[in-house]
Amino acid sequence: MTKVGQENESLVEKDRQHVWHHISAYNEKNPPMIITEGKGAWITDHNGNRYLDGMSGLWCVNVGYGREELAKAAYEQMTKLAYAPLTQSHEPAIGLAEKLNEMLGDEYVFFYSNSGSDANEVAFKLARQYHQQNGESSRYKFISRYRAYHGSSMGALSATGQALRKYKYEPLAPGFLHVAPPDNYRRPAGQSIEEYNIQRAQEFEEKIIWEQKETIAGIIMEPLITGGGVLIPHPVYLEKVQEICQRHGVLLIIDEVICGFGRTGKAFGHQHFNVKPDIITMAKGLTSAYLPLSVTAVRKDIYEKFDTGEQNSHLRHINTFGGNPAACAVALKNLEIIEKESLVERSANLGERLQKELASLKDHPFVGDIRGLGFLLGIELVEDKKTKQPASNARVAKIIGECKANGLIIGRNGDTVAGYNNILALSPPLSCTDEDVDFMIAVVKKVFKENE
Repeated sequence: MTKVGQENESLVEKDRQHVWHHISAYNEKNPPMIITEGKGAWITDHNGNRYLDGMSGLWCVNVGYGREELAKAAYEQMTKLAYAPLTQSHEPAIGLAEKLNEMLGDEYVFFYSNSGSDANEVAFKLARQYHQQNGESSRYKFISRYRAYHGSSMGALSATGQALRKYKYEPLAPGFLHVAPPDNYRRPAGQSIEEYNIQRAQEFEEKIIWEQKETIAGIIMEPLITGGGVLIPHPVYLEKVQEICQRHGVLLIIDEVICGFGRTGKAFGHQHFNVKPDIITMAKGLTSAYLPLSVTAVRKDIYEKFDTGEQNSHLRHINTFGGNPAACAVALKNLEIIEKESLVERSANLGERLQKELASLKDHPFVGDIRGLGFLLGIELVEDKKTKQPASNARVAKIIGECKANGLIIGRNGDTVAGYNNILALSPPLSCTDEDVDFMIAVVKKVFKENE
């Protein structure tokens, strides 16, 4: 064995001994990929193999890998001011808040944290406190959807509607309820998509009434369910949900952790729909994952309820690293890149092309549905197109494995709902070149052709 080979084997062994991998089964015979480098849409492992990262890491490296301008922004800020708690303030946090309001076209106030889970936890706390200080102390419950993912911390996991993510960790936080999502592919026969989506939206109102409306604090949802299977609603769905919220005094919390910052072909996913959220949570593409940062955006009139002058009326939440100056500086530079390179528009164009080129897969015997919005695509695999029986884990894993063997990393909705982890996902960097997209299309078509 060569010296390089020995070093690589030693690295794998050290990893096996010391590192506990996220959401991964223990398997000594199948060690994880050890990634050593990233450039553009491509990553390289410790053996020198290159892969196009069709998932942008975990749906997050929107501007691609190896952006020196982001590294420089972090370095320059760290040499000037590496840390300041947001019990006070600093210039990058102020500048980023101003930029986000510009992108939202509205007036929000921003609370900084580290991750999407953190941002949603803040949303739940401030929603409950808002209602208390608004004279409605009985409002403490939140309604989410089955198959949705909102984070891994205890409150965010309680909002999550994926049973496998919760299994063996329950009981979780009380006060979290769920309704069925709009799964247009599996709607009842003879029902139009619009009718079906109205019906699904109305389930929120039914839940509010059954639970006593005076107990409901908020509804939380992604504009489209991403990690739970790429479930995209009809536009009427979110409009109806907002109407229901307004009718019953319930806050609408939109989770933009994955959908935000160009992923869907607009700056934010909810901008595809005629809604104005009360609270918006953001992370991932905010910094393109170069540094941890998340935001909870709060409508200004809600924020003003925390300035009553009474003791304990302020939001008593703190996060040591939330809004780190370097992370905020990176976010500002990242948003500058997205704007300068027109990556929101490119996301829409590349996504349209990807869907068009892969539309022929609908004729494949094991493809039930293909759906996407912006540069985000889901391919639902089934065992039988007539019964829509979800594909087996073995079939899904085989497609993923063969894509990897051909140099393309794709994802799936793993560990969500038993029997329904059958949706493949593509969420590549928005900065992909035309050649990168050609490569993705060629690999996916080749692998499906070989698995007819």
